[in-house]
Amino acid sequence: MTYQTHIARITNLIADQNGTWDAISPESVARMRLQNRFATGLDIARYTAAIMRKDMAAYDADPAKYTQSLGCWHGFIAQQKMISIKKHFGTTDRRYLYLSGWMVAAMRSEFGPLPDQSMHEKTSVPALIEELYTFLRQADARELGMMFREVDAARAAGNAIEEQRLLNAIENHQTHVVPIIADIDAGFGNAEATYLLARKMIEAGACALQIENQVSDEKQCGHQDGKVTVPHEDFLAKVRACRYAFLELGVEDGIIVTRTDSLGAGLTKQIAVSKEPGDLGDQYNSYLDCEEIDPATAQNGDVILNRDGKLLRPKRLPSNLFQFRAGTGEDRCVMDCVASLQNGADLLWIETEKPHIEQIASMVDRIREVVPNAKLVYNNSPSFNWTLNFRQQVFDAWGEEGKDVSAYDRARLMSVDYDGTALADEADERIRTFQADSARRAGIFHHLITLPTYHTAALSTDNLAKEYFGEAGMLGYVKGVQRKEIREGIACVKHQNMSGSDLGDDHKEYFAGEAALKAGGAHNTMNQFAA
Repeated sequence: MTYQTHIARITNLIADQNGTWDAISPESVARMRLQNRFATGLDIARYTAAIMRKDMAAYDADPAKYTQSLGCWHGFIAQQKMISIKKHFGTTDRRYLYLSGWMVAAMRSEFGPLPDQSMHEKTSVPALIEELYTFLRQADARELGMMFREVDAARAAGNAIEEQRLLNAIENHQTHVVPIIADIDAGFGNAEATYLLARKMIEAGACALQIENQVSDEKQCGHQDGKVTVPHEDFLAKVRACRYAFLELGVEDGIIVTRTDSLGAGLTKQIAVSKEPGDLGDQYNSYLDCEEIDPATAQNGDVILNRDGKLLRPKRLPSNLFQFRAGTGEDRCVMDCVASLQNGADLLWIETEKPHIEQIASMVDRIREVVPNAKLVYNNSPSFNWTLNFRQQVFDAWGEEGKDVSAYDRARLMSVDYDGTALADEADERIRTFQADSARRAGIFHHLITLPTYHTAALSTDNLAKEYFGEAGMLGYVKGVQRKEIREGIACVKHQNMSGSDLGDDHKEYFAGEAALKAGGAHNTMNQFAA
């Protein structure tokens, strides 16, 4: 409903109360309603799912319309990110949030910092989703609150043109609430456990769940060693559990992102069940590292596979895990992706060991032979050394082209000695265009950085600590932080306003009128930042 429609409806409602509600201001109620557009997390999930579906269709028509996100470990970080996006670009279109299981484990667990191995409390994931959206909704309330104050000022000045301009801006206000792609790890247990957690995450507002094909109790970070995958039927049961959760809660266009870790996972905990040659189980088992045996040499406890009339013994490690043949990762990734898309997944995630467009594209090309509109979510991971990787890619490309690379030591290309060289400049340009280039060539619909705000928090704190506790003293804070906030228009320089003080004052005035004791008076030191 529009602002004026809200006012009209509340006016009629108050009139029906025989004078007992006459102290209630219809316009104040309308303002509070607009400042609280989303009553529940499910409202958010339905709203944002529709946004993602629209963006996916737009990308299919034009790969230049890819989407992006940054991982956020706290509601305030997400809020400031979206405020900054609106400030710099005027719109939140095609900008999302990512919720990283790694950051939940490292920063939000009651156990303290943990590795990314699904040891953190599963309830901390939906709790963070709810927190993220609480802060985004508060950003809406704050921004609209300032606009309402400007409306009142325009009215007081008798400026009807400015009042109407502001009212039009209120009617067309774009919310800070955007889609979250939320990491459910490997499901934190069996398919029932996955379903229960998926429900909580969707109820908190998640419209997109990202689930990976690792063993839940052996789950590792995608960029660490020791990853163990599960047979397809086990994984697809969890994919179906997520879909059931979406459908039960009425989010009929919810998005499931299936991640394959097969490129870096050389182990499996189980031999897949196969009912006939060529089925998914048989395909999964075909990549096992096996040796042909004579039945007479079979040993007690051996697991034996029968394939094409031959008896094969999969190599089993002391850990009781089975090993895949070396060099089969890409083939297994392609098989995983096709199986996921054919069983209800909407988007794919291939975890790679480096950001190399042609490596990604070589797999996507094969997937698209079966599913032409296959699309990826891609992790632009801080676990990659982007500078070294791209300098080495340029070094190798120049060598293949016959260019002289004798001035460069490939193993030392990270060195500051090479900054400003032609090779370093070309590498930086490739990094700059990586997202657009890979969206066009490798089917990447969504680019995210999993842990950026973990690193920015550490870097900015290091800079402040170095200056403030050193010779700069208080100037370290003023010059390095506050002066930049003021001059760059950072919203939280007025931290009382950012935390909701002005919103509280508005409410006090609604509730108590002229008797309200407000915090934002003449003696509030935040007025020093008005200029």
